[in-house]
Amino acid sequence: MEPPSSSRLNPRKRRKDGSGPNGATELDGIPPKMSRHSFGLREPAPFSDQIEVDYSKPYVRLTLEEATQGTPLDRPVRVYADGIFDLFHSGHARALMQAKNLFPNTYLIVGVCSDELTHNLKGFTVMNESERYDAVQHCRYVDEVVRNAPWTLTPEFLAEHQIDFVAHDDIPYSSAGSDDVYKHIKEAGMFAPTQRTEGISTSDIITRIVRDYDVYARRNLQRGYTAKELNVSFINEKKYHLQERVDKVKKRVKDVEEKSKEFVQKVEEKSIDLIQKWEEKSREFIGNFLEMFGPEGALNGV
Repeated sequence: MEPPSSSRLNPRKRRKDGSGPNGATELDGIPPKMSRHSFGLREPAPFSDQIEVDYSKPYVRLTLEEATQGTPLDRPVRVYADGIFDLFHSGHARALMQAKNLFPNTYLIVGVCSDELTHNLKGFTVMNESERYDAVQHCRYVDEVVRNAPWTLTPEFLAEHQIDFVAHDDIPYSSAGSDDVYKHIKEAGMFAPTQRTEGISTSDIITRIVRDYDVYARRNLQRGYTAKELNVSFINEKKYHLQERVDKVKKRVKDVEEKSKEFVQKVEEKSIDLIQKWEEKSREFIGNFLEMFGPEGALNGV
């Protein structure tokens, strides 16, 4: 299932002459003023347990056709995306941007798993759950954040949050004893695929840090962190400090070499310039001498 393109207009575009909000005209059938269903552009997205939900209205899930064609302003398509979002990066933001733009009128709910659940089922995280919640809250595409999100989506959870579609990349996600934790979502026709961003992931970032560990350890020691804070042994701490002093000496030597090269180059340029001027003056002197004392010179017939 290909994600439908969004026809939602950019609220920051300058209005055209004679047009309504966001460049809309009367022919577009868009009201002159639209109520905003997104918190993300002005303030952090709220947590789901801070929002009052009206359960008096019966919840009827939208079909793909209804969602694609567009829905009333007071009934946006409720799309859910979940993840760990450790070391929140552009790949995460791009995935959420895709989820937000799946339909013309989308309300994006993002679930973030807790530390306990993540550490048990996936592995240790760099950021704790509070930091990860906060990072997602401040992503501009997010309308609502679910803390302590479940690993596998149950019918009860989908109904509680009135979810119409679930957005995730289409690669089967094997975990918690399942070949694909989104299999039942796909079978129910509720799955909306997004695309991964190549070249960036939390694992890639951690790999870079581990690969260049010595560089970053020395960097943070220079910035005032203690060896204890960096979990650096006494011997390694002394080694890093020694390496830093050696690097400073190398830099000084290199600076002296560069300045010496610049000086030699300037001397060579000056020497060449002097030689050229001397040659010019010599030719001028010889020419003047021949004009005066040569066979056809001015003094020859005197």
